[in-house]
Amino acid sequence: MIKLRKRKLQLKLKWGLLPGVICAIVLGIACGLFFPEWLVRVALTFNGLFGNFLGFIIPLLIVGLVAPGIAELGRSAGKLLFITAALAYGFTLASGFFSYAVSDWSFPYLLDASAKTAQFAAAADLKPYFTVAMPPLMDVMAALVLAFTLGLGMAVIQGSRLKGIMLDFRDIIDKVIVRVIIPLLPYYIFGIFLNMTVAGQVTAVLGVFAKIIVLIFAITAVMLVLQFTAAGLAARRNPFPMLKTMLVSYITALGTQSSAATIPVTLKQTVKLGVREEVAGFVVPLCATIHLSGSTMKIVACALAILFMSGQPVPFAQFAGFICMLGVTMVAAPGVPGGAIMAALGILQSMLGFGEAELGLMIALYIAMDSFGTACNVTGDGAIAVIVDKIYSRRAPQPRPAVPVPDEPRNPQGIRIG
Repeated sequence: MIKLRKRKLQLKLKWGLLPGVICAIVLGIACGLFFPEWLVRVALTFNGLFGNFLGFIIPLLIVGLVAPGIAELGRSAGKLLFITAALAYGFTLASGFFSYAVSDWSFPYLLDASAKTAQFAAAADLKPYFTVAMPPLMDVMAALVLAFTLGLGMAVIQGSRLKGIMLDFRDIIDKVIVRVIIPLLPYYIFGIFLNMTVAGQVTAVLGVFAKIIVLIFAITAVMLVLQFTAAGLAARRNPFPMLKTMLVSYITALGTQSSAATIPVTLKQTVKLGVREEVAGFVVPLCATIHLSGSTMKIVACALAILFMSGQPVPFAQFAGFICMLGVTMVAAPGVPGGAIMAALGILQSMLGFGEAELGLMIALYIAMDSFGTACNVTGDGAIAVIVDKIYSRRAPQPRPAVPVPDEPRNPQGIRIG
């Protein structure tokens, strides 16, 4: 009996989030073809409760993740930290705007914005049996302002009591994400696709999924070439051999779906690029937290696709502000599969006006290609490390060359003369 329980536990641990989401989508479509009305309403009741809980937890998630993240960055303040953080944020912004430019140009050709698919996020006529109101303690913008104020304040005063409380609060939020939200996400996505199948909208959504996944894979490949081209220009080296060296990290991240879990491999490959060990040992673990170019790229493309399909155009100035804020929010992303989209839910809701249906589709789209974004993140860490190593080597004080001392005249016994 004990061996059987251990085997079940091992199978449960090996069953990742992506297979669960894929099964939820397939089952939601299949069950939507024959489920009776009362059973569909049961699923909608669960979705209503879970959606209200997400709305309640999002402000707490922002405060619990962003404030300690900013405080911990301040604790290690220095030139090396500033250079690395600036490069990571710059790479993240570049990926976001690059993704926006490609998506904005290609979506009119790839996606169908006809009247039939314009309401793909709308719900069917069926309603849940009941709902429980879970009003958030504060709105998303208030949570962001509070998080930045607390984080910067803790970084300045270097206090331990408030920081300890916030670190404990972050642990609670991490547990809520890992033990509650992530395990229930497949059921939530099942309800979304069940509802869309009943409403007759699932075909359009699946077509969007396939096209966006192919587009995102192409964008990440191009973005990695651009990142290592920048590193090659800084270090005056050929970027393609460096990118080839980092492919081991890329492949590892495809399997782990976690930047943190790939740190040992990324560190080893970064040293092979010629980066000094002390620089690589600082940059790689830090970038695993603050550099999320691939994740930002995916979120921007998916959000733009949903806005395009639902007929809700957003001015470039508003979307540019969203990208800039997304780059900051990504620092708060927990190192678990799907963690980046969890951290981004708040600004998707506040800055782009996403509702429950749009947020659910964003989660499903993001997780469907989570591996590609994580692989882009960790591979780009090597490019950042190369640039930081080059900049830091210029700033580091060079040892003075030894001044040659002329030989003193000595007699055959070795005694100095004069």
